[in-house]
Amino acid sequence: MDSKSKTFTFEEVTKHRDREDCWIIIHGKVYDVTPFLWDHPGGDEVLVNATGRDATSDFEDIGHSETAIEMLEKYFVGEVDTSTLPGEDTDTPRPLRPVPANQSSGFVLKILQYLVPLLILGFAFALQYYGKGNKSSESEN
Repeated sequence: MDSKSKTFTFEEVTKHRDREDCWIIIHGKVYDVTPFLWDHPGGDEVLVNATGRDATSDFEDIGHSETAIEMLEKYFVGEVDTSTLPGEDTDTPRPLRPVPANQSSGFVLKILQYLVPLLILGFAFALQYYGKGNKSSESEN
């Protein structure tokens, strides 16, 4: 990071809060994550929802890997003037927000992608086992 990095006010950062122009604040640093939206493992909505406020506690709560933390460097655009941040205490973790409906349904779909084939496989084994059991009892009669 350049020692002459640009300093943004909180208000300037909040102007960049949609999928075409998405900036987030983490640990007092501003990142333009627009190019990363579609690659984010948690989905683009997670990052878009993190705009317009200090997302440090959200970032820390997830427990990102060292690789993810190193990736931030690529998207760094400057520092935020901490005196312009809203009155909330950024060191105190906020309660987690409920997951938006479209994200929770995405999670359910991912689970079903694994669960349905396992259920079908289990059903097929049950039919095979049951079918063999009936054939052997028929031949005895």
